[in-house]
Amino acid sequence: MNSKFEYILSLFQKGQIEKANEECLSVLKKEPENFNILHLVGVIFFQKKNYDLSIDYFKKAIKINPDSSEANNNLGVVLMEIKKFELSLESFKKAININPGYVDAYNNIGLIYKKLNKHNDAIYNWKKALEINPNYIHAYNNIGNTFLEKKNAKSAIENYEKAISLNSKFFEAYFNKGNALQELNLHEQAINSYNEAIKIKSNYAEAYYNKGNSLREMNLLDEALNEYVNAFKINSELKNLFGSIIFTKHNLCDWKNYKEDIELLEKEILKEKNISKPFSVLSISNSSLIQKKSAEIYINDKYKNIDSLEKKIIKNKNKNKKIKLGYYSADFRNHAMSYLLAKMFELHNKSKFEIFAFSFGPQKNDSMQNRISSAFDKFIDVHTKTDDEIAKLSREFEIDIAIDLMGYTKLNRFGVFLHKCAPIQINYLGYPGTLGSKSIDYIVADQFLIPENSQKYYSEKIIYLPHSYQVRDSSQKISEKKFTKKDLGLPENSFVFCCFNRHYKINPEIFYIWIKVLKKINKSVLWLLEDNIKTSENLKKEAIKNGINPERIIFAKRIPIEEHLSRHSCADLFIDTYPYGAHTTCSDSLWANLPVVTLIGETFASRVAGSVLNSINMQELITHTKEEYENLIINLATNLEKLNHIKNKLSLNKLTEPLFDTKLYTKNIESSYVKIYENHFNNIPIENIEL
Repeated sequence: MNSKFEYILSLFQKGQIEKANEECLSVLKKEPENFNILHLVGVIFFQKKNYDLSIDYFKKAIKINPDSSEANNNLGVVLMEIKKFELSLESFKKAININPGYVDAYNNIGLIYKKLNKHNDAIYNWKKALEINPNYIHAYNNIGNTFLEKKNAKSAIENYEKAISLNSKFFEAYFNKGNALQELNLHEQAINSYNEAIKIKSNYAEAYYNKGNSLREMNLLDEALNEYVNAFKINSELKNLFGSIIFTKHNLCDWKNYKEDIELLEKEILKEKNISKPFSVLSISNSSLIQKKSAEIYINDKYKNIDSLEKKIIKNKNKNKKIKLGYYSADFRNHAMSYLLAKMFELHNKSKFEIFAFSFGPQKNDSMQNRISSAFDKFIDVHTKTDDEIAKLSREFEIDIAIDLMGYTKLNRFGVFLHKCAPIQINYLGYPGTLGSKSIDYIVADQFLIPENSQKYYSEKIIYLPHSYQVRDSSQKISEKKFTKKDLGLPENSFVFCCFNRHYKINPEIFYIWIKVLKKINKSVLWLLEDNIKTSENLKKEAIKNGINPERIIFAKRIPIEEHLSRHSCADLFIDTYPYGAHTTCSDSLWANLPVVTLIGETFASRVAGSVLNSINMQELITHTKEEYENLIINLATNLEKLNHIKNKLSLNKLTEPLFDTKLYTKNIESSYVKIYENHFNNIPIENIEL
């Protein structure tokens, strides 16, 4: 190695890449076959992300010195980066043939097999690396990552701990261990692991962000927000971070920079930046375009390694005697979704349909999980399987129609649908918006929910049910326990406005309308669900700031659903949030005979309560502007005769209108399943379906 090369190498190592590149190219004019220089230029162009030139120079270097294991390995790294996996494997294997002890090449082969979902082959190669060098910490870390991907978090942790035992400063292993603990819902331990990573690498933005996620799961929202802000100070471009900051602020009802935050978020989404998870955007933006864009950006980034699988078409060879329906969810338990769906599952026509549940959530064995599991022909626990394995299992069962009940809600497994688990795939009920993916064929809706002029904002074709898209369990019990206002901490002679929506749905615009209403209606109170202590404090502070006694904001403790429905009788009027309105909470309220005033917008999430009210023929409770919304609330609160008339009408309509007719609803959705199934087998193009 001559002094000139040593000088150039030192420039490169000091980060003076452009200067090093100039010097290299200068040498190559005189010495075009200088192996060391050609190899270094290959490395430089790789760092500059000019992969074509990098490959060109590595190949020139290898032509001069085909026995360089390092050059062959580095060529493999570039080919892996551009997803030419077969060629990449050839290069790594050449490196190993030249140098059988080349652990980095074994490690890289493992990385390729992991990308190709050949997990056993990946682990085999990392173990080969460990046979050569038992202290090769990256192999343990990669084995851990693979086990985590395979939904085996405990084995992942064992491997991360082996890596840490060999190098206590290995911050990536602490970070990954935190992720595995998070997967096991061991959030305190996860936070400890993230803290260890941060001690070693103080500017570790990803560790701050994931620590924030664990704190949010523990409902320590103000602490979570602090960690997100710490991450933002280090790397403001971190994926989904800005959306997490805004969403957490909304959960806290912390409205500092409210309008500026939303404007920036929408602007960045329009620039195709992966700035927020789609679910967060539902409550932040009232733009269907923004919500669709957000979903597309998220899906294209998160699942970019699933090459074109969403375009794959599968077709079951023969018609099954019964149409096989697969329902996929983590929420087959005491959960709002199951309260809506349970009766429909039980009413499915077993002479025409065979129904399967693919459950990837916590196995609770609670009353709802026990009830639901008995309604299915097969209830399959798949929480330890990968997305690909669940999709393969679905295809083995020859599922005809796969119904995603989650979309992008918590614990979703959307990758299952990208791996194409059935010939027909549907977005249904759980996620109020488009999924932005060609892998999903249909979304279940109704004419109120998605008007014709909004169809362009959905990547799915629309199944239009004749009434509301929302199902309701008509057998759901309301507790016979009678509550008094005194029992619930409500003033005896007060008019009680209530809203039992989650607090992230409350924003300053809607809250200030509520404040104005409280000011105009004497002896009125606002009754909200208790969500988080800090949030309650913030809402009370907002009340004081706007001249309202904070004691007029009252928070309801969480109680069993049957009792919660019963205590609705102590409220006078449910007033909805906007732009993310009441969904299950709306039909809960109507089921308990409490009228709901809603304000509709252009998005799915803002129109659900309107859809529900429309289906029970209570259109007089649907408003279209903030002024109309405020005026209707005040009108009903000051005209008790009119309010009582509406309550009487609601009581009658519950028995006569289609909203709570679960049998009729089940027949309608089954008709839609038959229609799309027949269309599929007759090769009719996927189009909107109207029953």
